[in-house]
Amino acid sequence: MVWNRKIAYIDLTSSKFKIKTISKSLRNQFLGGRGINMYHLYHQIAPGIDPLGPENVLLIGTGLLTGIPALGAGRCDIAAKSPLTGAVGDSNIGGFFAPELRFAGFDHLMITGKAAKPSYIWINNGEVEIRDASHLWGKDTFETQDQIRSDHNDEQIKSLVIGEAGENLVRYANVRTGMKNAAGRTGMGCVMGSKNLKAVAARGTMDLEFPYPDQLLDYCSEMNNMITGSRWARAQSKWGTLIIYSNTNTTGLIRTRNFQLNLLEDGENLEPEVMDEYTIGMSGCYGCSVHCRHRYVLKEGPYAPIFGEGPEYTSLGAFGTMVDCRKMDTVLVANHLVNKYGIDTLEIGGIIAWIMELYEKELLTEKMIDGFDLSWGNEEAVYELIKKISKREGYLGNLLADGFLPAIAKIGKESEYYAMQIKGMSNLHSDERPTPSLALGIATSTRGADHLRSRPAIDLYGLPEELLEEIYGAPVSSNYTSYKGKSRMVWWQELLYAITDSIGICKFQTVFCAVNAPKFEEFSKLINLTSGMKLSKPQIMEIGERVLTVERMFNNREGFSRKDDKLPERFFKEPTKLGFPIVKGKTIDRDKFNTLIEEYYSLHGWDNNGIPRDETLRELGIENKQPLKT
Repeated sequence: MVWNRKIAYIDLTSSKFKIKTISKSLRNQFLGGRGINMYHLYHQIAPGIDPLGPENVLLIGTGLLTGIPALGAGRCDIAAKSPLTGAVGDSNIGGFFAPELRFAGFDHLMITGKAAKPSYIWINNGEVEIRDASHLWGKDTFETQDQIRSDHNDEQIKSLVIGEAGENLVRYANVRTGMKNAAGRTGMGCVMGSKNLKAVAARGTMDLEFPYPDQLLDYCSEMNNMITGSRWARAQSKWGTLIIYSNTNTTGLIRTRNFQLNLLEDGENLEPEVMDEYTIGMSGCYGCSVHCRHRYVLKEGPYAPIFGEGPEYTSLGAFGTMVDCRKMDTVLVANHLVNKYGIDTLEIGGIIAWIMELYEKELLTEKMIDGFDLSWGNEEAVYELIKKISKREGYLGNLLADGFLPAIAKIGKESEYYAMQIKGMSNLHSDERPTPSLALGIATSTRGADHLRSRPAIDLYGLPEELLEEIYGAPVSSNYTSYKGKSRMVWWQELLYAITDSIGICKFQTVFCAVNAPKFEEFSKLINLTSGMKLSKPQIMEIGERVLTVERMFNNREGFSRKDDKLPERFFKEPTKLGFPIVKGKTIDRDKFNTLIEEYYSLHGWDNNGIPRDETLRELGIENKQPLKT
């Protein structure tokens, strides 16, 4: 039963660990996954610590529903103080590791200290070991997983691993599992590298017990049918997330040449149909009925042969539109390289696009350039920069490995204007100037510029306002360029995604891009059938509010406030140049945007500086800010 699930406290410095049962109070207030991770992040880390020091805490948490056969329930959450931003560090990852960790007897891991030498953690049917990883150090993310399976002579082992980028403390190194899955954002791979932790491997044959197994299986089938019956899921099953490009680029909502344009003209070679040349089938994560990932083979070119999975829409933008590369081959090679080295697709794509624009505007010195031709569309420069940043080679590779904010400080203040980042983290390859709701989401996210924390993608559909009011509980304009009701959309989606990450299911199988998909009401029944907990929609939304407020408290304590909930100046000053009439010539209205922020704060119960009010903390039961019994 869920009330018997375990957390392991692992100290890498002493090589000691202890195992406890996760308390009912913590479950009731935070559920699991991201929720419990955020609680521990706030209470286990002292203010102002060095994210790369041994005092940082690495948290790995499976969702409350992880392991059920529905809704892509194979996800876990990885958290620490971010070495990239200094704010909340947190990233969600799918695949098959999280269920395996549960089958091995654990829902959560809290990892502290620093190992004296390269190490990995081995979890097997209730047992924890810290093992030597010297023979794994220097291996890429694919080789590492293969070697661990070989060492244990077990092909069913699942691992979270880092590549060379994590070992070299690139501040946006990610954590990888399988061929494609990545906890990409905020530098959690860098934190693992700082702890000399190469991997966490799990193998389990223990049961997951549920109070109502027959009803749960029936309801899982109902949920899967709900998802596969949607047009969005059917499109994903054929084209993957690349299908988004067909709409955003045609409309003029995509970031091109960093931010100079909002549409890639003559971009037909990046359309999803082009993948027919490379695809050998579709795959999915644990518990997924959609299967949105291409398995592809690249047979020609200097990097061939490549067998990989993807690319996601994000990689298409990072190595296509943002850097003005117009061949699918380029995207597939770059996608393979970032997966191999273990580095965040969005961050490295954003920083390469930025450096290319600075090169174009002659804002880089000869020393900084390192002999690179950084012209738009130079695919070899993209490949080389991925490798050099991951290995911290040369002046430019080492400079860009630390992320936007340190690089801006060294290149010069003038370069900041062209950096499409918020709180030190790169934005998605989208152009939010015509879409106030999406702009508000990236500005206020606790992680930094972010499309996975609060994005109401259905705002782009022009849905009937009666339907929008039914979903969001208040009037919302169906015009995505309008400011009316958009703060409420962002607030509602933010709570939904906080719960999604806490129960361990896929956001694509909620009200993200599909309006007729599971939301709070369905979560209520799933939570009851898996745990016996009876939570109403308002109670579940309150848990989401609690998670967001604790994240906000963590950031406030680290010096973040309203001053950091801002957009790059280009959003206000440079109108969009291309696209449909509804998006052409758009900027964000500064006064209206400030009103949106204040409305958003009010919905959360925070003051006008973005600080949670005392009465809000009392209502959420976290007013004393003291740790619960864990």
